[in-house]
Amino acid sequence: MTLPDDPADEGDDALEHRVSESDAGNRVDVFLVGRVPNMTRAKAKTLAAEGKVRVDGHRVRKGHRVAAGEVVTLEELPPPSDFDPAPNAELALQIAHEDEHLVVVDKQAGVPCHPLRPDERDTIANALVARYPEMIGIGHANREAGLLHRLDNDTSGLLLAARDRATFERLSEELAERRVDKRYAALCRGFVHAPAFIDWPIAHDKADRRRMLVCERPEEADRMGARPASTEVLEADLVGSGAFSLVEVRAKSARRHQVRAHLASLGHPLAGDELYGGPPIDGLDRHFLHASRIVLTGADGKRLELRSELPPDLAAVVRGLE
Repeated sequence: MTLPDDPADEGDDALEHRVSESDAGNRVDVFLVGRVPNMTRAKAKTLAAEGKVRVDGHRVRKGHRVAAGEVVTLEELPPPSDFDPAPNAELALQIAHEDEHLVVVDKQAGVPCHPLRPDERDTIANALVARYPEMIGIGHANREAGLLHRLDNDTSGLLLAARDRATFERLSEELAERRVDKRYAALCRGFVHAPAFIDWPIAHDKADRRRMLVCERPEEADRMGARPASTEVLEADLVGSGAFSLVEVRAKSARRHQVRAHLASLGHPLAGDELYGGPPIDGLDRHFLHASRIVLTGADGKRLELRSELPPDLAAVVRGLE
């Protein structure tokens, strides 16, 4: 490949970039962010850690300082940060409700809500745009294709998606104002007192990017940049010998891992939730959390209530404990 003398002439799809005098002395990850479309510091650091960044043919660390005239080579380009999901009509969808404005999916466990890369196809968003192409371009991001909220990959149950922008904006506002009643069924360790209200903010755990951290002290919440979160335990019933409680909770906000992290902070992690210290149960290969009920206002102004029963794997766990 012939490199141009003027970096500004390089195409967006260039894998090789020559360092100019003005870029000399920059870290290689900073250099890449300035040259490569869709590149972020995090993506550049990951590529360097994986050995996919070379300077004059040699692999370098993310902190390498580039010099004028060096050639920085990438083994691959980063995917776009946002994109339309590719339609996938072959992925099965269980529809709990459908009208001209709204679709409610009863999501299976193990299926992601939306793709993280353009080549991902086995997500709810991919299946939705295949059936409802009008959802393309609607959402908090294009790749979310109409989705009004998300569920963890291993959480099953009811998931809202809008078919038009007006419905998306209306329900997004209602969700933000906590006027949509979302409830979950969870199996937790120990005896859970109900009713109970958990109103501790949640932040990303800097020690483990997979987890969320519940901040009980205001100073900790400020330091961690935590966001408000509230979870209400409505009912709790002991199951079997009393080692577990089957609870119904209402999530008034919509933070990542909110129900899982809040219950674990009380000493009642979900069954099967290894990430938050939950106990394993034979026959359960995911955390026990199911989005069981949603109450909202439909486009006609009438109350719309939807319910989803426990899927077979979770129902079998409860029967086995009784």
